[in-house]
Amino acid sequence: MRRLGFAAAGLAATALAGAAVLRIVSASPAQAYSLILAGAVGSPERATFVLAAWAPLLLAAAGLLVTFAAGLWNIGIEGQVIFGAVCATGALRALEHLGPPWLALVSAGLAGAAGGALWALLAGALRAYGRVNEIFGGLGLNFIAGSLTVYLVLGPWARPGIASTSGTLPFDPALWLPALRVSRVAVPIEVLLGLAAIGAVSAALRGTYFGLYLTAIGHSLRAAQLRGIATTRETLRAFALCGALAGLAGFALVAGAYSRHQLFPLISAGNGYLAILVVLLAGQHAVACAAIAAAFAAISMGSLQLPLAMQLDSSMGGVLQGLLVLCVILLRGFQTRFLREGT
Repeated sequence: MRRLGFAAAGLAATALAGAAVLRIVSASPAQAYSLILAGAVGSPERATFVLAAWAPLLLAAAGLLVTFAAGLWNIGIEGQVIFGAVCATGALRALEHLGPPWLALVSAGLAGAAGGALWALLAGALRAYGRVNEIFGGLGLNFIAGSLTVYLVLGPWARPGIASTSGTLPFDPALWLPALRVSRVAVPIEVLLGLAAIGAVSAALRGTYFGLYLTAIGHSLRAAQLRGIATTRETLRAFALCGALAGLAGFALVAGAYSRHQLFPLISAGNGYLAILVVLLAGQHAVACAAIAAAFAAISMGSLQLPLAMQLDSSMGGVLQGLLVLCVILLRGFQTRFLREGT
């Protein structure tokens, strides 16, 4: 009951802080919250867009559960999402006129996963063999992946006769991932992929030697080495699995049922960084990860109504997400303190 009380207090604090910010910009909090809610779930179409935004966050968060279990700060996941999107795009471009569309989609998914895993292994190898902290290695690789995307969009994969950062030529609808109809809501199939990934990762971390090894490494690298765990091998495996799931997120951003179906410079749109916040806020708990990722996706999609209906700046959605993060972090601090004192 006490935990539920803290959760309710956190939600109330988030709502009050958001209301204060909205008052500062002379906006009605009640109207803004109503618009966000309506923008997120006000119609089956809007709910579908929230689901589409949820999928890449789920996949990236599932990957980060693995590296966080090993005590690794995989900041480079943003680049892994981007490189996965690049590899998936390359596969679709190469196979779009060869064989059946489903084969091209499966190949693109595998290429995205392989690309993300490769990009993550680079960060892992820099850490394991070059003594480069994974945070700095990951940030550098993020920059390279972003620059590579710009080069491809403006250069080899540019639209015929156009040098524009608006993106590559959109893929044929036959190369879009399908969506399942559940009542009037279309559920993009990548959502099911994300839920399966986060469930499988949770089960692996709890019920396999791989998860046990990662947990041991996360608690104490030295103790894990003394117990005979091959820490370098397990660390690289953690990076590779995380990168593969991030690469699948990139694939979903390229070929997802409601994506733009093309590669463009800001294709990740911060999904990797946002997933880091999701996992931190969830305390590395899989179910909480899914719920918090859904909340972020709903706020992102719902806040698109604010500039249209209230002429508020489009960044207001990000401000409200930031307040949510701040309030949850404060809540966790209070919760840890008071629950400990109460025991």
